[in-house]
Amino acid sequence: MPGRQRIKMDKSKRKTVIAGNWKMNMTPTEARKLACELAEALSCTDTAGSVEVVVCVPFVDIFAVSQVLSGTPIKVGAQNVHFEKCGAYTGEISAPMLAECGVTHVVVGHSERRQYFGETDETVNLRAKAALETGLTPIICVGELLSERDAGITEEVVARQTKLALAGFTAEQVKRTIIAYEPVWAIGTGRTATANQAEEVCAYIRQIITNLHDIETAEAVTIQYGGSMKASNAAELLAKPNVDGGLVGGASLSAAEFAEIVKAAL
Repeated sequence: MPGRQRIKMDKSKRKTVIAGNWKMNMTPTEARKLACELAEALSCTDTAGSVEVVVCVPFVDIFAVSQVLSGTPIKVGAQNVHFEKCGAYTGEISAPMLAECGVTHVVVGHSERRQYFGETDETVNLRAKAALETGLTPIICVGELLSERDAGITEEVVARQTKLALAGFTAEQVKRTIIAYEPVWAIGTGRTATANQAEEVCAYIRQIITNLHDIETAEAVTIQYGGSMKASNAAELLAKPNVDGGLVGGASLSAAEFAEIVKAAL
């Protein structure tokens, strides 16, 4: 990807979003405690208008966390959503259910959902549409495996996932969507893409959106980096012109570290 000519876009036209993905961690009691710690850690931090903070929690923690964070700027997200509003889908949760619980964001197509639970590009598209139709903000995850990066097909993989995830979306729907670039080889491994590697792929995703719609739409879309962002590397990653925040995994389970990542985005 080095040497690719890119269109310069104004980063100030989109919001930085720092979202924590708690994955399958925290009982409701533990979640309440962590949410309290996070609210306290960010109580003196003015994020209004510049940084949006979200915690994406297990379904069983939504009520407890929503209660704690009510009245704070921190928003509550979910980690998955079904594409039907209701029906015989045992074990699934619909977008209207999440919305009524106070959820504002939902992670869609995380690599772990793709790897362990059969998520496909087509179902990612359906889930994202269901979220948008209910007023939720989908955080759509895209990214390549280590074998795909080593094979030199990162662009091909990311282009396919992005195009299929956004298939049938209007420009306005795309603007209401967050894309999270998560190199799968950097999730939970302690490895992190360099700031330049993250920037290259995030810029490429923005170019894909330009091609699908127009520059105005691409300029408005928040594109996060989602591969082992932590307090020690957040500032460098977030300084890049096409990295508009982070989808934070393990580091979001520490209120102190997550707060430092948020502060790095200010």
